[in-house]
This record gives sequence, structure tokens and C-alpha cells, in this order.
Amino acid sequence: MSTESTELPPVAPEVLAEAVENLTPRLRKKLDAATEGCAAGATLAADGAVTLRFGEDALVTLRPGPAGTITTAEQATCSCLLAPRCLHRAAALGAAPLADAPPEPVAAAGSHEPADPAGPGDSAGATGSAGATGSAGTPEPAAAVEPADRVGPAEPAEPAEPAEPAEPAPVLTAAQLRAAGALWQVAAEALAAGVTAGGAVVQAELLRAAHTARLAGLPRAEAAALRVVRGLRAARERRAGQRLGDLTSAFRELLHTAGLLASGSADPALTGTARRAYAPGGSLQVHGLCREPVLSATGYGGVVTHVLGPDGSRYSVSDVRPGGLARARGAGSASVALGGATLDHAGLARGGLRIVGATVSAEGRLGAGRGVRATPLPGIAWTERPAAALFARPAAEAVAELSADPEGAETALLGCDVTVVGAAGEHLLVRETRPDAPLLRLLPAHPHPELAHTQNLRRIAAYPGVQLRVLGRPDLDRTATLRPLAVGPVPGAEYTLRLPEEWLGRADLGYDRLQGVHFPPGAADPVPLPAAEGPDPLADSPLWRVRRLLETGVAGGRRALAEAARGTSSLAAASYGPLRRAGLTAAADLAAALAAEADRRPRDVFGRLADPSPDGYAWAWLAAATHLAAAERSLIAASWAADPSAVMSAAR
Repeated sequence: MSTESTELPPVAPEVLAEAVENLTPRLRKKLDAATEGCAAGATLAADGAVTLRFGEDALVTLRPGPAGTITTAEQATCSCLLAPRCLHRAAALGAAPLADAPPEPVAAAGSHEPADPAGPGDSAGATGSAGATGSAGTPEPAAAVEPADRVGPAEPAEPAEPAEPAEPAPVLTAAQLRAAGALWQVAAEALAAGVTAGGAVVQAELLRAAHTARLAGLPRAEAAALRVVRGLRAARERRAGQRLGDLTSAFRELLHTAGLLASGSADPALTGTARRAYAPGGSLQVHGLCREPVLSATGYGGVVTHVLGPDGSRYSVSDVRPGGLARARGAGSASVALGGATLDHAGLARGGLRIVGATVSAEGRLGAGRGVRATPLPGIAWTERPAAALFARPAAEAVAELSADPEGAETALLGCDVTVVGAAGEHLLVRETRPDAPLLRLLPAHPHPELAHTQNLRRIAAYPGVQLRVLGRPDLDRTATLRPLAVGPVPGAEYTLRLPEEWLGRADLGYDRLQGVHFPPGAADPVPLPAAEGPDPLADSPLWRVRRLLETGVAGGRRALAEAARGTSSLAAASYGPLRRAGLTAAADLAAALAAEADRRPRDVFGRLADPSPDGYAWAWLAAATHLAAAERSLIAASWAADPSAVMSAAR
């Protein structure tokens, strides 16, 4: 069972790291046992403090600040004689959830943005800094904001201007190089330890290195380290919904970022930008697309409304705060806190805004600064520009473009017209209304049963043959899978949805409840339900052998991976032969090299066995994991295409 409790206030990572660092080696060995279950006895005092008792003589008191988090060491005290270097205080801090990184100040002077630590992709619990990209510190004022995405046709090219002198290539500072090198070393040691040995001490080392990276101006590296720590906690506590594949991806991202930064790469995409850094955006005119509920595993809930600019630039308006499921359900009709606008989120999703003095984050989020003014505008249908451009090209083309740029895939939206085939297991099978289009799988955007996603998909599945216009987010971890956010009728189709006029031709699947009256009467032409869902190139590929090897290393550490590889060393041809026969020779070679490095046992000058350095093992693991991720992305992108013969060739 999880040791985290909602009664315990979130703790800043650096506070927990300092508490563990101050322990003696003897107390560090006892930390995991002391942390387990200590949150169960937490009590809330009248003044808002939380107390935890350890025996008769030790009482730990946590006094969160105005933001509800423990941000300084003085806010956590213990009554024992060893305090503040005591086991009780460190255990209490370790049992509390990790606080998200504080948002950076707004670029425009005098404005104020709400702290919004959760986003559409935070349902797994990695809120806040999970979406960080860019440089820390106060952002410089910008004359213009680059939109989050562009889906419309390109604007006419402006006349060529005289070339300006090229700016010097960015160079990492000495502090950034030291922070990246330290983070790489700690991450390599955590990977070698695995989940089984990745207890509180290993997590504290990661948190300390993450804090140093933030101070050095490397927010992306810090965010990656925090995701690994949260993943280690979830895996060790066996929380519901925890996936070993997610932790494997988090380790790959952390090692990739830290390794390249430590080598001196100053790519802005690697250093990142401060989370929620808002910059002036001038005057904007936006029209609503849809809204979706947000529900985070850390207790946040709310709504995100997606909007489009006249040129197809995509923005969003979010309202995510503590409150969990109740707030996620109610926020869909809450007022939009943006420049005094008199719309709620339901009205904005089917309406529009003219915004003066807008502030925009790098991810396209619209801020609610004091200088922002907004007035309502009439909405546009999906058949009108610029929304119509979302549905103008085949889904396979859009997915191929997203696969080439994984950074923006988490928030990308994809539109297509489909014909419902029927339910098959947990999926709703549909076929894109294009010649020779493959079967697509629709999954709920959020699986919580109290949200409307699942019920609406079940209702749609009862009408095979109905044609839908779907707007959703492609799931790039599954073959040909789309997570729909909203649906509408297909223009010109007879057997399609019949939505109320006030819905403006779309239904938000997370909030609107589809009823029988919204579907056409009678029955469509029979749609043959396939005997099987069709081939799954990702599941059928022999790449699962590499994936299992990598996940074994994450779960059990270097020793577990070496034992697994040693157990099949006499059957190496049988282990890697399927990979080579499928043409995946690079995957086979990298997996074999990883197994050999994991089993390498160096000796000192006296011939005694010595502990191997985790550096070489981490590089071998990262090489295999990076190749596997690229191969799987190719397979998933090819699964959206009509030609099945292109699937395996895409992964080679």
C-alpha cells in the first residue's frame, strides 16, 4: 500500500534531500523501514499543522506555508534530542508527496498568473514540471510569441530581408556542466540499483541533483529527475495504475537529457524553459474547439479548453487546482478567469474571445494577468476555417509528423472522419472514411468511471455504421489508437449525429452526455465486425525481447539484468535470433552489448572482484532504450497507414 497520504502537505524536493543528507550512515539504512506506514498516524491540528508520532518521545510537526507546501527546513520539526538530524523528521518528509516546482514569474511587469501545476497529460501523477521545457530564471520580454502549433495553411512568404549576423552558438556555463555531470552520475547509480534498491536514500540523491540542476538553469533535467523519483515511489509502493514501462521511459528521458548536457550540448530543447513562463502575446482572437476534464493522481482537478487562432495557431485556457474529481466535474461549467470575460468554459468551447494584452506560455497557455482584457465572440463550427484544417488531411500524415517531433505529441490534437465498426474488448473500433484506411482504436481520454468518456464511447458503440467527426489526441504508445475529446456530425452524411443546435455541432465527451435522441433513427448498412481487431505490429514485433530486457534492469537493477541474460547465454541465438530474422539487427546487437556490460565484473590490481562503474552500463542501457523508442515510434506511425507491408520495414 502507498505510504503517501493526502493529509500530509507536499514537500519541496530540496527539503527532503537535505534531511536525508544530514542522516548518519546507520540511520540511512533504517530510513525505508521508518518511512513505511508512518503517514497512517498523521493528525491535523487546529492551526493547520500536521503531526506524526514516533513512539513516546518523538513528535514530528509539519507546518506548511501559505501555498500549502513545506518549502523550508524550519517548517518540519521534531521533538527528539537528535533533531533536526533525526530519523523521524526524515521519515515524515519522505512519506509526504513531492511538491511541484514553483512557477516562474510572468514576463510582463505587473501581471499575475495562476499556479497551474497540472495539465491534460498529468493524469498519471507527474504533475507540474512534467511539461517543463526551456531555461530557468525570469524570462526576457518577447516582442512576439511563437504559437504552440499551426494547423492551417502556411502564410505567404514575406519579402526577403538582409541577412542579420548569426548569433553565437549557446554555451553551457561551468555550473550547468557540473550540475549535468552530477545528475548523470546519480541517475546511472539509480538505474544500476533498480526499483528494488532504489529506496529513500537513492531518491534523495536524485532530488539533490535535481535541485542543483534547477539552480543552474536546467529545468528540463530537473523535471526528468522528479519524474523518475515519483516513478520509483509508485513502483516500490505498488500503487494502482503504476506501469513499469512509464518508469522505463522516465529513466530514458533523464539519462538522455543529462548525458547530452554533460557532454556540453547547449541545445535549448535540452536546457528547457521555466515552467509556465508567460510572455506578452499582444492582441489575439481565438475560437473554441473543445474542453476536457483534468484529473491528477496528486489531487488536482479542473478543465482545459482548447482554442484556435484565425491562422490555425493553437492555444489553451486551463483552470486546474486542488480538488480532485469533484472539481474536474464541476470546472467544465466554471467561469473563465481571463480578462473579465463573461463566459464559462462550456461557452468558450463553443464560442470565442477577443483578447487585448494577452500573455502566452511557451506551450500556448493563455494567462490571466491583471492587464489582460477579453470580450466574447461568436463561435465557429468545425466546418469553418480555421477548425476545418484539422480534418483536411489523412490521420496517417498527421501522426507521421508528430512521430518525427515527439516533444509536441503529448498536447497535439488530431481530427478525422470515421465510421463506427463496433466494440472489441476495451476498444471502440472505427475506420477512417478514406479508401483503404486501417482500423483505428478509440480509447477513453480519461478512464475514470465518474467522467463521461467511457459512457459516451459505450453509447457510440451501440450504433455501428454511424459516421462521426472525431477530435482527439493520438496515443503514440499504442498502435493506431486515438483518445477522442469531442465528436460531431460528418458534413453531408445521412447516418450521423443529430446534436442540439446550441452545441454548435460537437459534443465534449468528458462533459456532455450523449443520449439516444442524439443518434439517427433506424439502422445503417451492416458493418462487418472483424473476427479480430487486426494485427498489432507493436505487440507482434520481436522488439518485446528488448523491452523486457530493459524493464528487467529498471525493476531489479544491474544484477537482475545480468542474471536474466546469463540464464539465456547458452541460448543467445534463440534469444536474439528472432530480432535478426526480422531485420532488427541493430536492436539485437544493442541488447547483446547491454547484457554483456551488465555481466561485466572487473578486478582490481590484486585480482579481487570490484564493483563495476555504473557509467558504462548506463550508456549501454540508454543506447538500447533510445533505439527501441525510435523503432516503436516507427511501428506506431506505420500502423496508421493503409499499407501493412510498410510496418516492419519502418522499424528496421
